[in-house]
Amino acid sequence: MSKSKVRITPNPAANTKVNETGQTAGNKQRATVSGVKAKPQQVQMEMLFNKNNFIWMGGGILLVAIGLVLMSGGKMPSPDVWDETIIYSPVRMVIAPIFILAGLIIEVFAIFRK
Repeated sequence: MSKSKVRITPNPAANTKVNETGQTAGNKQRATVSGVKAKPQQVQMEMLFNKNNFIWMGGGILLVAIGLVLMSGGKMPSPDVWDETIIYSPVRMVIAPIFILAGLIIEVFAIFRK
């Protein structure tokens, strides 16, 4: 069995007045053991995001996905025909980017919301 050194030091929270015998005025002292591995204490950590944050994040992801689907649009009636009204439609050029930007704004809001 290995011997470990025990050193008694005054508790910093206690009154640290020292009398003539070298002891602290308060009886509160702590012992520190060197050479002995202490067991780690389990600390319960609070989650960074709560349920409402995840709901807002899900809504933001859903809006971004809807915007991407709207931006993909329909298909051409024929591969040989170039129809500008389908490619540059208001849904693809205006509404879909608004959905995507709204989703991204909601994501930022959900992250910073406490």
